[in-house]
Amino acid sequence: MDKKKVVLVWFRNDLRLHDNEILLEAVQKADLVIPVYCFDPRYYNTNKYGGKNTGALRAQFILETVQSFKESLRDLGGDLLTYYGYPEEIIPRLAVKYDADEVYHHREVAQRETQISEKVESALWQSCRINLKHFIGHTMYHKEDLPFPIRDIPESFTLFKKKVERESQVRPVLPAIDQILIPNHLESTEIPSLATLGFSEQEVDSIAGKKLIGGEQNGLKNLEMILEDAYKGFHDFTLISPYMATGVLSPILVYHRLHAAMTPTNKKRLERRTARLFWRDYFRFMLKKYPNVYFKLSGHHGTTTPERANVLDEADWKSGHTGESFIDETIDILKSTGNLPSEARTVLSLYLIQETNCSWLESAAFFEEYLLDYNPATTYGIWSHVAGVGTSKKDNLTGISWKEALAKHYPKGLQYTQNPSKA
Repeated sequence: MDKKKVVLVWFRNDLRLHDNEILLEAVQKADLVIPVYCFDPRYYNTNKYGGKNTGALRAQFILETVQSFKESLRDLGGDLLTYYGYPEEIIPRLAVKYDADEVYHHREVAQRETQISEKVESALWQSCRINLKHFIGHTMYHKEDLPFPIRDIPESFTLFKKKVERESQVRPVLPAIDQILIPNHLESTEIPSLATLGFSEQEVDSIAGKKLIGGEQNGLKNLEMILEDAYKGFHDFTLISPYMATGVLSPILVYHRLHAAMTPTNKKRLERRTARLFWRDYFRFMLKKYPNVYFKLSGHHGTTTPERANVLDEADWKSGHTGESFIDETIDILKSTGNLPSEARTVLSLYLIQETNCSWLESAAFFEEYLLDYNPATTYGIWSHVAGVGTSKKDNLTGISWKEALAKHYPKGLQYTQNPSKA
């Protein structure tokens, strides 16, 4: 009797049924599929600035997303194995136990993520002589479809966007799977709690009443909502960006839906949202071209921010007690909802750079802890440009004060504080 082909799929930021190449290929090429997700302790540790790599708000969003994906796979006859632990220990153990022939995963570009992949790859080869098969699937444009190799990507965002739009096409959306076969007697696993991930009872209580709920169906629902002509909210892109960050929404699907929904009345608004997708691609490809560039204090263009003599105490600004009403309310909204419109993020970022003695990397780490839509390339890519050291020199915000940015974007003060889920 021929041995059945077994493929283990290691999920990270790709928790969806639609437009998911690793899941579709595994189902098509394997007799049995083993879906796995690891809650890696490294992402829930305290960072060198004293904050969490992942705050309780985003951790809860991730838990909901994983739970939703697990239920979706169960509805199709499968399951999702979920563990709290290091993937370089868990993946090889499962590969040996279930006699896997291959292990699939989506390639990442930031240093921490690529180092984890390398650990898994090395451990797999040492334990069972299995290669880790890499897929590319986190961008709107596929790397192989770009009109230039990675090493020749223009540093100018405008030039990058024009050339890609003119000479490349976004691939069609891949079909969702409708069935998945898993081995008999697959391990029974549970989703860990926030307490298991290291959060205190006080931290858990602090996120009560949050607005955005994780999961593929919620992401698709929000996408449809912001495409409606009647939608007039301020949070349109940030209603879907958390779902793209966790891979619940494919940027390819979002692109095609944006274009299909364009009308004379919403065209400008939806074109601005499409531009966000281009920025998202740009940051990711540039991080591939210049490894770790968005995590260097001096960045790609510029020098470090000079220290200031009279600055706020760190505890004051992190707790939202700066004395500036806009800034204080913005910090409160960020910490309580995990979300901010892009313009408010810019004002707050400029304020932290200009009015505190923290490096921009420390301030960016504050965003990393709280933002629901955190992803390494985009979050730190945006911050490097606000700090004036980003890769697209023309787009660096040099010579702009936070008060000028506030007057430009919010001349009438805070008008984005309505419930984001109803915006």
